[in-house]
Amino acid sequence: MTSEEHLYSDIPPTKLRNKEEKFTPAKTSRFWLMVASLFFFNMVQNRFYAFRYKGDEGVLEKGVPTILYAPHSNWWDGSVLYNVTHRIFHKEIRLMIEELNRFPLLRRGGAYSVCKKSPQSAMKALQYSVDVVGDLKNMLCIFPQGIIRPPHYRPMVFQTGLAYIAQKSVARYGKVNLVPVALDYCFFRDNRPEVIATFGEKLTLTKENIIKDRKELTHLFERELVKTCDQQFYDISHGDIEDYKILFKQHLKWYRRIEQRLKRIDIPPVADV
Repeated sequence: MTSEEHLYSDIPPTKLRNKEEKFTPAKTSRFWLMVASLFFFNMVQNRFYAFRYKGDEGVLEKGVPTILYAPHSNWWDGSVLYNVTHRIFHKEIRLMIEELNRFPLLRRGGAYSVCKKSPQSAMKALQYSVDVVGDLKNMLCIFPQGIIRPPHYRPMVFQTGLAYIAQKSVARYGKVNLVPVALDYCFFRDNRPEVIATFGEKLTLTKENIIKDRKELTHLFERELVKTCDQQFYDISHGDIEDYKILFKQHLKWYRRIEQRLKRIDIPPVADV
């Protein structure tokens, strides 16, 4: 009898393994972006029946940097955000990944490393994040919980890295938009799961309205993401998905097509003898 795997830990992987990791920035090129785009899109498309999203209107503002932040509950989150940035917003993703040395090719797609064992290395990652925010061909995506949590985990507690990035970005660029993104993976009527992405209300931060206290700003981000996730949960639990756009939707498998045809057959009721 196999033992149950320990799925979640409160300790980040680089601290858990006590392994130092040198900071490495993203290193993209046209060729590798094309490869990564095909790879991540096909990988998600082959696994899921559909990809639905809502609230993307008005996320981008001309000339203003945009940061997306989302919960991190499973292995698919990074691939989904890659498709969000490239296929919906037509931007290059910049995504902070712990233990990037184990997957160095992800740098070619827009990932950069963070080592939480070393405060100096972690600060380099935060400072690099501020740098890439200003390049408007990029879209910075952050998992502010700093660690993988179970789906729908509460309370949603962030580390202060996102607030640091937001404050420094406002100081440098004058204005920055932050958008909470709820991600979920669920079954509706098909035998395969669907990706559901919901973009919440955009937070526009400027030098005039930026909250100076980093913990207070962090709590604001927490509340906005919880609100977005709760709204998405309401939509899913009520089957209210008519307003969601579709990035892709698979054709029905042959046995599902047979099932649909059988449902359309009008079988007369059997008379009582």
